[in-house]
Amino acid sequence: MPRFFTLHQAEKLLPEVESALREAIALKSEYEEAEKEWQNFAKRVAMLGGVSADLSKLADNKHRRESSAHRFKETIERIQEFGCLVKDLDTGLIDFPTLLHGVEVYLCWKLGESGIHFWHGVEEGFRGRKSIDQHFLKDHQGELPN
Repeated sequence: MPRFFTLHQAEKLLPEVESALREAIALKSEYEEAEKEWQNFAKRVAMLGGVSADLSKLADNKHRRESSAHRFKETIERIQEFGCLVKDLDTGLIDFPTLLHGVEVYLCWKLGESGIHFWHGVEEGFRGRKSIDQHFLKDHQGELPN
C-alpha cells in the first residue's frame, strides 16, 4: 500500500530526498564513466587482437563499476523507502503520492526547485503539472489518514 503525504510532510522530507537524489545522480555518473572505460578497453582488445593489459587497472575499474552500481541501487532504494517515487533520475523528478478528493494524485518536485509547488494526476505526468493554489490547499486539508 502506498504511503500518502500531506504537502507539509513532503516538504519536510525534501532535504533528505534531495541529498539522496544528488548522491544517486553522482553514483550513476561514476558508474557510466567506469562502464565507458571498460567498453573502450574491450574495443581496443577487439581491434588490436589482444593487448598487454594493466590487470591492476582493470581490477580497479571492475571494482569501481561494481561498487558504484551497488551504492546506486542502495541510494535509489533509500529514496523509495521514504515513500516517494523517482520519476526521472536524469532531471531529478520526484513524485509524492497524496490524496485529493479521495483520489490518488502526486505532489511533484524537480531538483533545483525551492519547494513543492506543483501536483498532477497519476496518469498526467510532468506535462500535466498544475500549480498548488488555494483551491488545491483547501481541498487537500484533512484528506490523509493518520
